[in-house]
Amino acid sequence: MLNAVIDISHHNTIRSFTDVQQAGIMGIIHKATQGTGYFDPTFNTNRAAIEAAGLLFGAYHFGVGGDPVAQADFFLSKAGNNTLLVLDFEPNTQGPDMSMAEAEQFVHRIREVTGRYPGLYSGHTIKEAVAAAGITSPDQTELSNCWLWIAQYTTAAQPVIPRIWPSWTLWQYTDGAAGSPPYDVNGIGRCDRDQFYGTADDLNAFWATNSGAPA
Repeated sequence: MLNAVIDISHHNTIRSFTDVQQAGIMGIIHKATQGTGYFDPTFNTNRAAIEAAGLLFGAYHFGVGGDPVAQADFFLSKAGNNTLLVLDFEPNTQGPDMSMAEAEQFVHRIREVTGRYPGLYSGHTIKEAVAAAGITSPDQTELSNCWLWIAQYTTAAQPVIPRIWPSWTLWQYTDGAAGSPPYDVNGIGRCDRDQFYGTADDLNAFWATNSGAPA
């Protein structure tokens, strides 16, 4: 496993992305959008600085209850097609939650437009949704085509994931407080940190394949 990815949003105060890179971080996934109207005000500025520091860049959309196709199109309009893309599937404290059916429609739309499935970020939400729907095999949900980014703050050596995925790709093991250390990164302080299931070469190859970037 490789502890070299973090995820951030406007809630994080960045001192230096160069320091972040020198601390051993290779990739950053930034919040881009939420619903069909919210665009993270720090996204464009941070994206430019992240890429200038030589870091891999990705974007995530926080899904809410409502038109999933419109949400996917809004996300792509801000993040672009040539970016590592992720759907954040978790409870929405500000309104209706995205349903599993809406999440399926969202990822279908991303696949339809870009030719590839986004990653799926989730914790207990996806486990509960899969169980409630009686899903026991990958062919029962389109979400199984997404690479899995599991959020689970535990002292265990590995996270527990739904059986419809053969393995996890990213594991958010801490939010900067809960879970096992290390919690902080030079240049940003405490933040969401993520393990990657593979080596540095694997991470670069994974990012290139799933960003749709021109060869």
